[in-house]
Formats: sequence, structure tokens, C-alpha cells
Amino acid sequence: MQMDYAAILAYAFGLLLLYVVGRALIVPLKIVIRLVYNALIGGVVLLLLNFIGGYFGLHIALNPVTALIVGFLGVPGIIMLLVLQYILMG
Repeated sequence: MQMDYAAILAYAFGLLLLYVVGRALIVPLKIVIRLVYNALIGGVVLLLLNFIGGYFGLHIALNPVTALIVGFLGVPGIIMLLVLQYILMG
């Protein structure tokens, strides 16, 4: 049995290339999953806030700007919107 070092080197390079490409595809996927998670949690909290806060006169208007802020930041975005609303309206 004779080992062909060029073939072993080619296989090793192929595995390394597969690893690098896999890592390059996984990192953006993690970012997208995190954004979707933030958007879902933030949207649910925003709907609950508007539903429950309606009894106390507390609500956040649902428009594209607030949806983007809540989508990117999640619950901290809702807190930021409440603070801005208090500052601007109060």
C-alpha cells in the first residue's frame, strides 16, 4: 500500500475549505435567527403592552418605524420607545 501524499493533501485542503465555507454560511444564519427571535418577542410584548396598557392610557402606535425598532432591538426597543414617548409627550 503506497500513500499518495498529493491525494491526502487535496483531501485535507477540501475539508479545510468545506469548514471555512460552512462557517461563512452559519454566521449570517445566526444573525438572521437572532433578528427573527427579537422581532417575535418584541412584537408579542408590544401587542400585550398595547392591549393591557390601553386600560391605563399607555400605548405605542404600531407603524413601520416602531416595528423596525422593536424588530431590531426587541424588548429594550419597547422600553426605549416608552421613554421617548414619556419625554416627548410629558
